[in-house]
Amino acid sequence: MIVPIPAVVPPGRMGQTDQPVFRLASGLELRSWRPGDAKVLADSCLDPDVQQWNRPGRLSLDDARDRIARWGKRWRSEEAAIWAIAEPRGGSPVGLIGLADFDLDGGSAEFLYWLLPAGRGRGAMVDAVVRVSRWAMDDLGLHRLRITHSVANAASCRVAEKAGFALEGTMRSALLHSDGWHDEHLHARVQGDAWPR
Repeated sequence: MIVPIPAVVPPGRMGQTDQPVFRLASGLELRSWRPGDAKVLADSCLDPDVQQWNRPGRLSLDDARDRIARWGKRWRSEEAAIWAIAEPRGGSPVGLIGLADFDLDGGSAEFLYWLLPAGRGRGAMVDAVVRVSRWAMDDLGLHRLRITHSVANAASCRVAEKAGFALEGTMRSALLHSDGWHDEHLHARVQGDAWPR
């Protein structure tokens, strides 16, 4: 007799709740994206670093509004959890962090993130990765989280290491960027790993 393995995260645990808002030690906050953030999202696609490492393409204002609306739907359908990294009390976004490639049955997801120049140099991304990781593991119940990045992206590697994600290896020729195929580092955190101080 085959005994089915129960889902690590039961259906509805995420989608039937409101997306939480988190305060960060850097003074910024994590909140859902709003229609009024569309210009920031569209403009982010013009930032050279965001373009280089995230391949967002170009977004019109309408495209940006559609993407923000889609993120809200993906939260409710438990496909992704995307936050704006924003100035406090409803201020403008300076970055994005989220989890996608959800496998709630298997208990895993992968990070995506970027910062605009106004958000850089404040320790915000490490802070945000740790906060979202705690939510994903302690509240949602995921078992494993991944960060992948080009081996040439030293800033992303530092974020992963400082946030307590162990380097597990290098995936050869894993992602196509504008300048060709890049090897990627694979970092991960699993339930029980120590949290950074």
